[in-house]
Amino acid sequence: MAIDEGLLTLRDYVRWGASRLNEAGAFYGHGTDNAIDEALALVLHALHLDHELPASYLDARLTRWEREAVRELLRRRIEGRVPAPYLTHEAHFAGLSFYVDERVLVPRSPLAELVQAQFAPWVEPKRLHRVLDLCTGSGCIAIACAWFLPEVLVDAVDISEPALEVARINLRRHGLEGRVRLIRSDLFGALGEDDVYDLIVSNPPYVSRQELQRLPAEYRHEPVLGLQAGEQGLDLVVRILGGARNHLAPDGIILGEVGLSADALSERYPGVPFMWLDMERGGEGVFLLTAAQLDEYREVLAAHASE
Repeated sequence: MAIDEGLLTLRDYVRWGASRLNEAGAFYGHGTDNAIDEALALVLHALHLDHELPASYLDARLTRWEREAVRELLRRRIEGRVPAPYLTHEAHFAGLSFYVDERVLVPRSPLAELVQAQFAPWVEPKRLHRVLDLCTGSGCIAIACAWFLPEVLVDAVDISEPALEVARINLRRHGLEGRVRLIRSDLFGALGEDDVYDLIVSNPPYVSRQELQRLPAEYRHEPVLGLQAGEQGLDLVVRILGGARNHLAPDGIILGEVGLSADALSERYPGVPFMWLDMERGGEGVFLLTAAQLDEYREVLAAHASE
């Protein structure tokens, strides 16, 4: 990285870091969407400062050791193309803070908007008693569900034990061990017949093989297991749809995120009435189906799941 002679203050390093990030063509999409916010997050972390610090602190001068710490963190971000949350070990989802590392995807699902709204108006929050989060990863969706729905019990499923280790860290961080149960399972495989839920929510892997190859370099630090789902990105969601009705209450709903694979999913099931939700904060490919709809199309959903 270029020599930073003449840079003295926190403000100087945020500006300089943003310039270097843009110069290097860094990708922003793992918690921030611009170079200034990315540089600010990294500088504050290197200095052990909170985002809520007074604005006057931006003009505080850095010590030599602090300048070296900031430069090193920015170097790792730029030269290694490491997403900032993997360097700071912190990401935010639904307004909550989560520990993350390269065992899990960086939380960024538009489902956060639905969680914070307690899934209204699509379901009456008071009627939710049990929730299932499939492909939980860091546990962010499951933990946020328990946080915003304090009477609900949540089961959080993932096939990856390393991912569940991260989820356990986050459970302890939020003190929700008594209301969120972590289960290592290949989707519904380890669930019992009595495990029936009012809501199933999932942000499964949904990146197609071709799309994965086009992703920016930052994505190479994320576990492929959490991203790619076959040639069209549908392998996991097809299996989820095929088995969901066995674990969904008669008046329950399923919410799933498939991102850019939404068109491919609609083409796979041309008769299934997916409701594609418009997200106020951005994001696409979030669908809703009711238990009654899963019943109506059970045969076609099951047939595709067994292909």
